[in-house]
Amino acid sequence: MAFESLGDKLQGVFKKLRGKGKLSEKDIKDAMREIKLALLEADVNFKVVKEFVASVSEKALGQEIMESLTPAQQLVKIVNEELTEMIGGEVSRLEFASKPPTVIMMCGLQGAGKTTATGKLALSLRKQGRRPLMAACDIYRPAAVKQLQVLGDQVQIPVFEMGTDTSPVTIAKEAVAHAVKHGNDPVILDTAGRLHIDEQLMEELSEIKAETSPSEILLVVDAMTGQDAVNVAKSFNEQLDITGVILSKLDGDTRGGAALSVKQVTGKPIKFASVGEKLSDLEAFHPDRMASRILGMGDVLTLIDKAQEAIDEKQAMELEAKIRKQQFDLDDFLEQFKQIKKLGSFSQILGMLPGIDKKMLEAVDTEENEKRMKHIEAIIQSMTMEERRNPKIIGANRKIRIAKGSGTRVQDVNQLLKQFGEMQKMMKQLGGGKQQKMLKRLRKGRR
Repeated sequence: MAFESLGDKLQGVFKKLRGKGKLSEKDIKDAMREIKLALLEADVNFKVVKEFVASVSEKALGQEIMESLTPAQQLVKIVNEELTEMIGGEVSRLEFASKPPTVIMMCGLQGAGKTTATGKLALSLRKQGRRPLMAACDIYRPAAVKQLQVLGDQVQIPVFEMGTDTSPVTIAKEAVAHAVKHGNDPVILDTAGRLHIDEQLMEELSEIKAETSPSEILLVVDAMTGQDAVNVAKSFNEQLDITGVILSKLDGDTRGGAALSVKQVTGKPIKFASVGEKLSDLEAFHPDRMASRILGMGDVLTLIDKAQEAIDEKQAMELEAKIRKQQFDLDDFLEQFKQIKKLGSFSQILGMLPGIDKKMLEAVDTEENEKRMKHIEAIIQSMTMEERRNPKIIGANRKIRIAKGSGTRVQDVNQLLKQFGEMQKMMKQLGGGKQQKMLKRLRKGRR
Protein backbone atom coordinates (compact mmCIF):
# COMPACT_ATOMS: atom_id res chain seq x y z
CA MET A 1 0.00 0.00 0.00
CA ALA A 2 1.20 3.50 -0.83
CA PHE A 3 3.08 5.44 1.86
CA GLU A 4 3.47 2.26 3.93
CA SER A 5 7.23 2.69 4.29
CA LEU A 6 6.93 6.42 5.01
CA GLY A 7 4.16 5.81 7.54
CA ASP A 8 6.21 3.16 9.35
CA LYS A 9 9.23 5.46 9.65
CA LEU A 10 7.25 8.52 10.82
CA GLN A 11 5.36 6.48 13.38
CA GLY A 12 8.73 5.09 14.57
CA VAL A 13 10.03 8.64 15.14
CA PHE A 14 7.00 9.58 17.26
CA LYS A 15 7.19 6.32 19.22
CA LYS A 16 10.69 7.26 20.44
CA LEU A 17 9.39 10.58 21.78
CA ARG A 18 6.30 9.25 23.57
CA GLY A 19 7.98 8.49 26.88
CA LYS A 20 9.53 11.95 27.23
CA GLY A 21 7.81 14.45 29.51
CA LYS A 22 9.47 17.40 27.80
CA LEU A 23 11.15 17.76 24.42
CA SER A 24 14.47 19.57 24.21
CA GLU A 25 15.66 21.45 21.15
CA LYS A 26 18.00 18.51 20.46
CA ASP A 27 15.06 16.05 20.65
CA ILE A 28 13.17 18.04 18.04
CA LYS A 29 16.21 18.46 15.78
CA ASP A 30 16.96 14.72 15.96
CA ALA A 31 13.33 13.91 15.19
CA MET A 32 13.28 16.32 12.26
CA ARG A 33 16.48 14.78 10.86
CA GLU A 34 14.80 11.35 10.89
CA ILE A 35 11.60 12.74 9.36
CA LYS A 36 13.66 14.40 6.62
CA LEU A 37 15.42 11.11 5.78
CA ALA A 38 12.10 9.23 5.81
CA LEU A 39 10.56 11.70 3.35
CA LEU A 40 13.58 11.59 1.04
CA GLU A 41 13.68 7.78 1.09
CA ALA A 42 9.98 7.79 0.21
CA ASP A 43 10.78 9.79 -2.96
CA VAL A 44 9.38 13.14 -1.81
CA ASN A 45 10.94 15.96 -3.83
CA PHE A 46 14.05 17.45 -2.13
CA LYS A 47 12.84 21.08 -2.25
CA VAL A 48 9.46 20.05 -0.85
CA VAL A 49 11.17 18.14 2.01
CA LYS A 50 13.37 21.15 2.80
CA GLU A 51 10.38 23.50 3.05
CA PHE A 52 8.34 20.99 5.05
CA VAL A 53 11.09 20.34 7.62
CA ALA A 54 11.80 24.06 8.01
CA SER A 55 8.12 24.83 8.60
CA VAL A 56 7.60 22.00 11.13
CA SER A 57 10.83 22.86 12.98
CA GLU A 58 9.87 26.51 13.28
CA LYS A 59 6.44 25.67 14.72
CA ALA A 60 7.73 22.90 16.99
CA LEU A 61 10.49 25.05 18.49
CA GLY A 62 8.47 28.24 18.74
CA GLN A 63 5.14 26.90 19.97
CA GLU A 64 4.21 26.47 23.62
CA ILE A 65 3.16 22.93 24.41
CA MET A 66 -0.59 22.71 25.00
CA GLU A 67 -1.61 21.44 28.43
CA SER A 68 -3.98 18.85 26.96
CA LEU A 69 -1.28 17.20 24.90
CA THR A 70 2.03 15.58 25.64
CA PRO A 71 5.01 17.11 23.80
CA ALA A 72 5.16 14.11 21.43
CA GLN A 73 1.44 14.47 20.63
CA GLN A 74 1.96 18.16 19.96
CA LEU A 75 4.69 17.35 17.44
CA VAL A 76 2.41 14.77 15.76
CA LYS A 77 -0.29 17.46 15.54
CA ILE A 78 2.12 19.92 13.88
CA VAL A 79 3.42 17.27 11.44
CA ASN A 80 -0.16 16.25 10.62
CA GLU A 81 -1.17 19.85 9.88
CA GLU A 82 1.90 20.53 7.73
CA LEU A 83 1.59 17.20 5.89
CA THR A 84 -2.06 18.01 5.12
CA GLU A 85 -1.01 21.40 3.78
CA MET A 86 1.82 19.90 1.72
CA ILE A 87 -0.45 17.48 -0.13
CA GLY A 88 -3.21 19.97 -0.80
CA GLY A 89 -4.83 21.43 2.29
CA GLU A 90 -8.47 21.59 1.24
CA VAL A 91 -10.42 19.02 -0.79
CA SER A 92 -10.59 20.07 -4.44
CA ARG A 93 -13.81 19.23 -6.30
CA LEU A 94 -14.46 19.00 -10.04
CA GLU A 95 -15.58 22.19 -11.74
CA PHE A 96 -18.69 21.79 -13.91
CA ALA A 97 -19.59 24.12 -16.78
CA SER A 98 -22.55 26.47 -16.26
CA LYS A 99 -23.78 25.40 -19.69
CA PRO A 100 -23.53 21.62 -20.25
CA PRO A 101 -21.83 19.52 -21.32
CA THR A 102 -18.81 19.83 -19.08
CA VAL A 103 -15.69 18.63 -20.91
CA ILE A 104 -13.11 16.72 -18.86
CA MET A 105 -9.85 16.09 -20.69
CA MET A 106 -7.72 13.20 -19.41
CA CYS A 107 -4.00 13.31 -20.18
CA GLY A 108 -0.81 11.56 -19.12
CA LEU A 109 1.97 9.28 -20.28
CA GLN A 110 1.29 5.88 -21.80
CA GLY A 111 0.99 3.24 -19.08
CA ALA A 112 -0.07 5.65 -16.34
CA GLY A 113 -3.54 4.10 -16.18
CA LYS A 114 -5.34 6.88 -18.04
CA THR A 115 -7.99 4.78 -19.80
CA THR A 116 -8.84 2.86 -16.63
CA ALA A 117 -9.01 6.15 -14.70
CA THR A 118 -11.44 7.43 -17.36
CA GLY A 119 -13.74 4.45 -16.71
CA LYS A 120 -13.46 4.86 -12.94
CA LEU A 121 -14.24 8.57 -13.10
CA ALA A 122 -17.21 7.99 -15.41
CA LEU A 123 -18.62 5.39 -13.00
CA SER A 124 -18.12 7.71 -10.04
CA LEU A 125 -19.95 10.56 -11.81
CA ARG A 126 -22.80 8.29 -12.89
CA LYS A 127 -23.30 7.31 -9.24
CA GLN A 128 -23.74 11.02 -8.56
CA GLY A 129 -26.68 11.11 -10.97
CA ARG A 130 -24.88 12.41 -14.08
CA ARG A 131 -24.97 10.98 -17.61
CA PRO A 132 -21.31 10.76 -18.67
CA LEU A 133 -20.05 10.01 -22.16
CA MET A 134 -16.55 8.63 -22.68
CA ALA A 135 -14.75 9.58 -25.90
CA ALA A 136 -12.01 7.39 -27.41
CA CYS A 137 -9.47 9.94 -28.63
CA ASP A 138 -6.42 7.67 -28.48
CA ILE A 139 -5.98 6.42 -32.04
CA TYR A 140 -2.33 5.36 -31.66
CA ARG A 141 -2.07 2.78 -28.90
CA PRO A 142 -3.13 -0.67 -30.14
CA ALA A 143 -6.58 -1.67 -28.83
CA ALA A 144 -6.99 1.61 -26.88
CA VAL A 145 -10.44 2.19 -28.40
CA LYS A 146 -11.44 -1.42 -27.67
CA GLN A 147 -10.25 -1.13 -24.06
CA LEU A 148 -12.46 1.92 -23.50
CA GLN A 149 -15.42 0.13 -25.10
CA VAL A 150 -14.93 -2.87 -22.80
CA LEU A 151 -14.81 -0.54 -19.79
CA GLY A 152 -17.94 1.20 -21.09
CA ASP A 153 -19.76 -2.13 -21.23
CA GLN A 154 -18.64 -3.01 -17.70
CA VAL A 155 -19.92 0.24 -16.17
CA GLN A 156 -22.81 0.63 -18.66
CA ILE A 157 -21.67 4.04 -19.87
CA PRO A 158 -21.71 4.99 -23.59
CA VAL A 159 -18.46 5.36 -25.52
CA PHE A 160 -18.12 7.69 -28.49
CA GLU A 161 -15.58 6.51 -31.08
CA MET A 162 -14.78 7.11 -34.74
CA GLY A 163 -12.19 4.37 -35.22
CA THR A 164 -8.49 5.10 -35.70
CA ASP A 165 -8.52 6.88 -39.07
CA THR A 166 -9.97 10.17 -37.82
CA SER A 167 -7.86 12.78 -36.04
CA PRO A 168 -8.19 12.95 -32.23
CA VAL A 169 -9.12 16.64 -32.47
CA THR A 170 -12.08 15.84 -34.73
CA ILE A 171 -13.16 12.93 -32.51
CA ALA A 172 -13.11 15.22 -29.45
CA LYS A 173 -15.19 17.90 -31.22
CA GLU A 174 -17.71 15.37 -32.52
CA ALA A 175 -17.98 13.76 -29.08
CA VAL A 176 -18.99 17.10 -27.57
CA ALA A 177 -21.55 17.66 -30.37
CA HIS A 178 -22.92 14.15 -29.75
CA ALA A 179 -23.23 14.88 -26.01
CA VAL A 180 -25.17 18.10 -26.70
CA LYS A 181 -27.58 16.21 -28.99
CA HIS A 182 -28.11 13.25 -26.63
CA GLY A 183 -28.05 15.04 -23.27
CA ASN A 184 -24.79 13.58 -21.96
CA ASP A 185 -22.87 15.46 -19.29
CA PRO A 186 -19.94 15.37 -18.75
CA VAL A 187 -17.86 14.31 -21.77
CA ILE A 188 -14.65 12.58 -20.66
CA LEU A 189 -11.94 12.63 -23.34
CA ASP A 190 -9.50 9.72 -23.15
CA THR A 191 -6.54 11.21 -25.03
CA ALA A 192 -3.37 9.55 -26.27
CA GLY A 193 -0.18 9.25 -24.28
CA ARG A 194 3.42 8.58 -25.20
CA LEU A 195 6.23 6.73 -23.45
CA HIS A 196 7.82 10.15 -22.95
CA ILE A 197 6.82 13.78 -23.36
CA ASP A 198 7.35 15.02 -26.92
CA GLU A 199 6.40 17.98 -29.07
CA GLN A 200 3.88 16.07 -31.20
CA LEU A 201 1.97 14.82 -28.16
CA MET A 202 1.74 18.26 -26.58
CA GLU A 203 0.73 19.92 -29.83
CA GLU A 204 -2.15 17.49 -30.29
CA LEU A 205 -3.33 17.92 -26.70
CA SER A 206 -3.14 21.71 -27.06
CA GLU A 207 -5.33 21.51 -30.18
CA ILE A 208 -7.91 19.35 -28.37
CA LYS A 209 -7.92 21.87 -25.52
CA ALA A 210 -8.39 24.80 -27.95
CA GLU A 211 -11.29 23.09 -29.79
CA THR A 212 -13.23 21.75 -26.79
CA SER A 213 -12.51 24.31 -24.01
CA PRO A 214 -12.42 21.73 -21.20
CA SER A 215 -13.54 22.75 -17.71
CA GLU A 216 -11.08 20.22 -16.31
CA ILE A 217 -7.73 18.96 -17.59
CA LEU A 218 -6.83 16.06 -15.35
CA LEU A 219 -3.34 14.59 -15.43
CA VAL A 220 -3.17 10.90 -14.55
CA VAL A 221 0.07 10.23 -12.69
CA ASP A 222 1.37 6.77 -11.87
CA ALA A 223 2.22 6.86 -8.15
CA MET A 224 4.80 4.10 -8.70
CA THR A 225 7.08 6.09 -11.02
CA GLY A 226 9.02 7.90 -8.30
CA GLN A 227 10.54 11.30 -9.08
CA ASP A 228 9.50 10.96 -12.73
CA ALA A 229 5.93 11.57 -11.54
CA VAL A 230 6.93 15.05 -10.39
CA ASN A 231 8.80 15.83 -13.63
CA VAL A 232 5.85 14.63 -15.74
CA ALA A 233 3.38 16.71 -13.72
CA LYS A 234 5.57 19.79 -14.05
CA SER A 235 5.94 19.41 -17.85
CA PHE A 236 2.24 18.77 -18.51
CA ASN A 237 1.27 21.71 -16.31
CA GLU A 238 3.64 24.07 -18.12
CA GLN A 239 2.28 23.00 -21.52
CA LEU A 240 -1.45 22.60 -20.78
CA ASP A 241 -2.12 24.39 -17.49
CA ILE A 242 -3.76 21.33 -15.92
CA THR A 243 -6.54 21.80 -13.37
CA GLY A 244 -5.82 18.75 -11.24
CA VAL A 245 -4.23 15.33 -10.83
CA ILE A 246 -5.51 11.77 -10.51
CA LEU A 247 -3.06 9.48 -8.71
CA SER A 248 -3.25 6.00 -10.20
CA LYS A 249 -1.91 2.72 -8.76
CA LEU A 250 -1.78 4.19 -5.28
CA ASP A 251 -2.31 0.69 -3.92
CA GLY A 252 0.86 -0.64 -5.54
CA ASP A 253 3.76 1.41 -4.14
CA THR A 254 4.96 1.29 -0.54
CA ARG A 255 6.83 4.59 -0.97
CA GLY A 256 4.58 6.86 -3.03
CA GLY A 257 6.33 9.98 -1.78
CA ALA A 258 6.66 11.49 -5.24
CA ALA A 259 2.88 11.79 -5.30
CA LEU A 260 3.07 13.95 -2.16
CA SER A 261 5.24 16.43 -4.07
CA VAL A 262 2.87 17.01 -7.01
CA LYS A 263 0.78 19.74 -5.36
CA GLN A 264 3.80 21.68 -4.12
CA VAL A 265 5.66 21.49 -7.46
CA THR A 266 2.73 22.28 -9.80
CA GLY A 267 0.43 24.26 -7.52
CA LYS A 268 -2.41 22.08 -8.84
CA PRO A 269 -4.46 19.86 -6.52
CA ILE A 270 -4.74 16.09 -6.41
CA LYS A 271 -8.46 15.54 -7.04
CA PHE A 272 -8.75 11.75 -7.07
CA ALA A 273 -6.79 8.69 -6.01
CA SER A 274 -7.12 5.22 -7.52
CA VAL A 275 -6.79 2.84 -4.57
CA GLY A 276 -7.44 -0.58 -6.12
CA GLU A 277 -8.08 -2.58 -9.27
CA LYS A 278 -11.89 -2.48 -9.17
CA LEU A 279 -13.63 0.19 -11.25
CA SER A 280 -15.26 1.43 -8.06
CA ASP A 281 -11.84 1.98 -6.42
CA LEU A 282 -11.60 5.71 -7.11
CA GLU A 283 -11.74 8.06 -4.13
CA ALA A 284 -11.99 11.83 -3.92
CA PHE A 285 -8.62 12.91 -2.53
CA HIS A 286 -8.88 14.29 1.00
CA PRO A 287 -5.46 15.66 2.07
CA ASP A 288 -6.36 15.60 5.78
CA ARG A 289 -7.54 12.00 5.61
CA MET A 290 -4.46 10.90 3.66
CA ALA A 291 -2.19 12.60 6.20
CA SER A 292 -4.03 10.74 8.98
CA ARG A 293 -3.53 7.42 7.22
CA ILE A 294 0.21 8.07 6.74
CA LEU A 295 0.61 8.93 10.44
CA GLY A 296 -1.28 5.79 11.53
CA MET A 297 -4.30 7.76 12.77
CA GLY A 298 -6.81 5.92 10.57
CA ASP A 299 -9.44 7.30 8.21
CA VAL A 300 -12.86 6.63 9.70
CA LEU A 301 -14.60 9.30 7.57
CA THR A 302 -13.68 7.55 4.31
CA LEU A 303 -14.89 4.27 5.80
CA ILE A 304 -18.24 5.93 6.63
CA ASP A 305 -18.42 7.34 3.07
CA LYS A 306 -17.82 3.86 1.66
CA ALA A 307 -20.45 2.35 3.94
CA GLN A 308 -23.07 4.94 2.98
CA GLU A 309 -22.33 4.41 -0.70
CA ALA A 310 -22.35 0.61 -0.51
CA ILE A 311 -25.31 0.00 1.77
CA ASP A 312 -28.71 0.13 0.14
CA GLU A 313 -30.95 2.43 2.23
CA LYS A 314 -34.12 0.42 1.55
CA GLN A 315 -32.39 -2.82 2.56
CA ALA A 316 -31.03 -1.12 5.68
CA MET A 317 -34.55 -0.05 6.71
CA GLU A 318 -35.92 -3.54 6.06
CA LEU A 319 -33.08 -5.03 8.11
CA GLU A 320 -33.75 -2.60 10.97
CA ALA A 321 -37.43 -3.66 11.01
CA LYS A 322 -36.40 -7.33 11.14
CA ILE A 323 -33.97 -6.67 13.98
CA ARG A 324 -36.70 -4.92 15.97
CA LYS A 325 -39.03 -7.86 15.46
CA GLN A 326 -36.16 -10.33 16.03
CA GLN A 327 -36.70 -11.89 12.59
CA PHE A 328 -33.05 -11.75 11.48
CA ASP A 329 -32.38 -14.96 9.50
CA LEU A 330 -29.54 -16.55 7.52
CA ASP A 331 -30.58 -14.79 4.29
CA ASP A 332 -30.11 -11.46 6.11
CA PHE A 333 -26.81 -12.75 7.51
CA LEU A 334 -25.62 -13.50 3.95
CA GLU A 335 -26.77 -10.07 2.76
CA GLN A 336 -24.67 -8.39 5.47
CA PHE A 337 -21.57 -10.26 4.27
CA LYS A 338 -22.25 -9.10 0.71
CA GLN A 339 -22.58 -5.49 1.90
CA ILE A 340 -19.24 -5.75 3.75
CA LYS A 341 -17.57 -7.09 0.58
CA LYS A 342 -18.61 -3.90 -1.24
CA LEU A 343 -16.54 -1.83 1.18
CA GLY A 344 -13.29 -3.40 -0.06
CA SER A 345 -10.81 -5.94 1.26
CA PHE A 346 -10.52 -6.63 4.99
CA SER A 347 -7.02 -5.13 5.06
CA GLN A 348 -8.34 -1.93 3.41
CA ILE A 349 -11.13 -1.62 5.99
CA LEU A 350 -8.78 -2.33 8.93
CA GLY A 351 -6.27 0.19 7.53
CA MET A 352 -8.87 2.95 7.91
CA LEU A 353 -9.37 2.29 11.61
CA PRO A 354 -7.20 4.27 14.06
CA GLY A 355 -4.77 2.37 16.26
CA ILE A 356 -4.57 -0.73 14.07
CA ASP A 357 -1.07 -2.17 14.29
CA LYS A 358 0.71 -2.90 11.01
CA LYS A 359 1.41 -6.46 12.20
CA MET A 360 -2.34 -7.01 12.49
CA LEU A 361 -2.78 -5.89 8.88
CA GLU A 362 -0.01 -8.24 7.76
CA ALA A 363 -1.78 -11.09 9.56
CA VAL A 364 -4.93 -10.49 7.52
CA ASP A 365 -4.84 -13.04 4.72
CA THR A 366 -7.11 -11.42 2.12
CA GLU A 367 -7.14 -14.54 -0.04
CA GLU A 368 -8.16 -16.70 2.94
CA ASN A 369 -10.91 -14.26 3.90
CA GLU A 370 -12.25 -14.21 0.35
CA LYS A 371 -12.31 -18.01 0.45
CA ARG A 372 -14.28 -17.98 3.71
CA MET A 373 -16.78 -15.52 2.27
CA LYS A 374 -17.38 -17.85 -0.69
CA HIS A 375 -17.79 -20.79 1.71
CA ILE A 376 -20.39 -18.86 3.75
CA GLU A 377 -22.31 -18.00 0.58
CA ALA A 378 -22.18 -21.62 -0.66
CA ILE A 379 -23.26 -23.06 2.70
CA ILE A 380 -26.28 -20.76 3.04
CA GLN A 381 -27.31 -21.32 -0.58
CA SER A 382 -27.19 -25.10 0.03
CA MET A 383 -29.84 -24.78 2.74
CA THR A 384 -33.59 -24.98 2.22
CA MET A 385 -35.70 -21.85 2.78
CA GLU A 386 -37.00 -23.39 6.02
CA GLU A 387 -33.44 -24.00 7.28
CA ARG A 388 -32.40 -20.42 6.51
CA ARG A 389 -35.39 -19.05 8.42
CA ASN A 390 -35.03 -21.42 11.36
CA PRO A 391 -31.44 -22.78 11.71
CA LYS A 392 -32.37 -24.56 14.95
CA ILE A 393 -33.84 -27.42 12.88
CA ILE A 394 -30.43 -28.15 11.31
CA GLY A 395 -29.34 -31.41 12.92
CA ALA A 396 -26.45 -33.78 12.13
CA ASN A 397 -27.96 -35.28 8.94
CA ARG A 398 -28.88 -31.87 7.54
CA LYS A 399 -25.36 -30.58 8.29
CA ILE A 400 -23.83 -33.47 6.30
CA ARG A 401 -26.17 -32.74 3.36
CA ILE A 402 -25.40 -28.99 3.45
CA ALA A 403 -21.63 -29.62 3.67
CA LYS A 404 -21.75 -31.93 0.63
CA GLY A 405 -23.93 -29.53 -1.34
CA SER A 406 -21.61 -26.58 -0.67
CA GLY A 407 -18.30 -28.44 -1.09
CA THR A 408 -17.31 -27.67 2.49
CA ARG A 409 -16.84 -29.59 5.74
CA VAL A 410 -19.35 -30.17 8.54
CA GLN A 411 -16.98 -28.13 10.78
CA ASP A 412 -17.46 -25.17 8.42
CA VAL A 413 -21.24 -25.50 8.70
CA ASN A 414 -20.97 -25.65 12.51
CA GLN A 415 -18.71 -22.57 12.56
CA LEU A 416 -21.16 -20.59 10.41
CA LEU A 417 -24.13 -21.56 12.61
CA LYS A 418 -22.14 -20.51 15.69
CA GLN A 419 -21.27 -17.14 14.10
CA PHE A 420 -24.90 -16.64 13.16
CA GLY A 421 -26.04 -17.43 16.72
CA GLU A 422 -23.61 -14.82 18.10
CA MET A 423 -24.79 -12.25 15.57
CA GLN A 424 -28.44 -12.95 16.48
CA LYS A 425 -27.64 -12.20 20.14
CA MET A 426 -25.92 -8.96 19.13
CA MET A 427 -28.87 -7.97 16.92
CA LYS A 428 -31.28 -8.42 19.85
CA GLN A 429 -29.17 -5.94 21.84
CA LEU A 430 -29.24 -3.47 18.90
CA GLY A 431 -33.03 -3.42 18.72
CA GLY A 432 -35.01 -0.18 18.98
CA GLY A 433 -33.25 1.65 16.17
CA LYS A 434 -29.89 2.09 17.89
CA GLN A 435 -28.06 1.53 14.59
CA GLN A 436 -30.08 4.30 12.95
CA LYS A 437 -29.31 6.72 15.80
CA MET A 438 -25.61 5.83 15.60
CA LEU A 439 -25.52 6.51 11.84
CA LYS A 440 -27.30 9.86 12.35
CA ARG A 441 -24.69 10.88 14.92
CA LEU A 442 -21.87 9.93 12.52
CA ARG A 443 -23.45 11.94 9.70
CA LYS A 444 -23.91 14.93 11.99
CA GLY A 445 -20.25 14.74 13.00
CA ARG A 446 -19.14 14.93 9.33
CA ARG A 447 -20.91 18.22 8.60
